[in-house]
Amino acid sequence: MLNRFARALFTKLFTPLARLFLRLGISPDVVTLVGTLGVSLGALAFYPRGEFFLGTLIITLFVFSDTIDGVMARMSGRSSKWGAYLDSTLDRVGDAAIFGALVMYYAGDGANTLMAALALACLILGSVVSYAKARAEGLGMTANVGIAERADRLVAVLVTTGLVGLGLPEVVLTVVLALLAVASLVTVLQRILTVRRQALGPAATPES
Repeated sequence: MLNRFARALFTKLFTPLARLFLRLGISPDVVTLVGTLGVSLGALAFYPRGEFFLGTLIITLFVFSDTIDGVMARMSGRSSKWGAYLDSTLDRVGDAAIFGALVMYYAGDGANTLMAALALACLILGSVVSYAKARAEGLGMTANVGIAERADRLVAVLVTTGLVGLGLPEVVLTVVLALLAVASLVTVLQRILTVRRQALGPAATPES
């Protein structure tokens, strides 16, 4: 949902910065790598210590690299399968760092088994959501369905975690993680059923 409504806005906002980076000779791949490193360090350095607000600020600062590198690639005419592959792969690394850092906190100093389990469920199911689509495309099918896209999950967890760091009751984060876990599970099932219909439908041809 956020991908559809916010992409045009953020593209317009970050175009001047993307143009500056290109003039400085910075490649889209470098922006992708630095962005992932920043997100991962912001999450793993601060979330496990319970510093949710500061960690979220740093993560947010770097997470927009995912938009900037795409704008740079299009402006420079360097959009490629390699760039798309690198971007998608490193997105998974950043997402895993965020949810993994929450698992570390709640399995450690946070001492909340339920929260640790929910964060772990979000980490695992989020990865499966992405894999289900990638595997379908690798087999020549599509799985562009689901109620929990990556951008939606990321915004929900970052906003809530940052607000908890400012004093919002932790139960709100519990509810959000539970909803994200359920939404991710539903998305996985939606994608499985979509691929099943394509694979077993009338238009499917048997393997030789």
